[in-house]
Amino acid sequence: MPDGTEIRREGELRLWREALDRLRALERVWPDDAARERERAACRAWLAEQRALPRLAGLAHLLAPGLSLRQLDCVRVPIERAVARLRITDVEILDADLPPAAAPAAPPLPLTVVADSIRSAFNVGGLFRTAECFGVRELLLCGYTPPPDQAQAARAALGTERLVAWRHAGEIRAAIAELRAEGVPCVALETVAGAPSVAAFEWPFPCALVVGNERFGLDPDVVRTCDATVRIPLAGRKNSLNVVSALAVALFAATQCRQKRG
Repeated sequence: MPDGTEIRREGELRLWREALDRLRALERVWPDDAARERERAACRAWLAEQRALPRLAGLAHLLAPGLSLRQLDCVRVPIERAVARLRITDVEILDADLPPAAAPAAPPLPLTVVADSIRSAFNVGGLFRTAECFGVRELLLCGYTPPPDQAQAARAALGTERLVAWRHAGEIRAAIAELRAEGVPCVALETVAGAPSVAAFEWPFPCALVVGNERFGLDPDVVRTCDATVRIPLAGRKNSLNVVSALAVALFAATQCRQKRG
């Protein structure tokens, strides 16, 4: 039996949905001036009556005479957001970050990401965000890759630069040599003919995943320096993905491989 909170939530949802339906009805008659004015006035009056929901009633004044489609969107967007927030389904959407206490004590994926000469600070932020989501051990920045404290990188990282261990590692070949000397095999992510797909590859753990420049990828000499090379099979005409997207695909495959091993 639903409790009071759930009943109240369902009641609010019905009102927000009705408001959305009324706005859609207004939009359907938009080309007809007379019908548009009738629907606008009726919708405005109905919104003003919803005093039990001040946020909803407060939108009434936006439906003034002479309303434009852009102004209509200003009313519809908060209503659509409210419907999405209150919607009750049998699917639980995880739309919030974990609280600090719920975060894993140690990175769950024993993998280091090595990024060589990434041009875009925005992409650097995306790399940090992706690395944090998959729980990588460390992120090494090589070449001219900008640091995550650069403004654009920090905006894209959404604070994950404080959650992922990282360091400047200088020249890429030296970084790979250092990792291999420590017994960490290095895997290049590149579009090399004959390389196994990220899904078919038997990922060695711990390991390092090496990604390259957005335009030029990894230098062939760097690829040869690595212990293995993997690729992402693509069906389109373009033979590459954005470096952040490619990293996400590869990390997902590595995570799946590790989970299958138990």
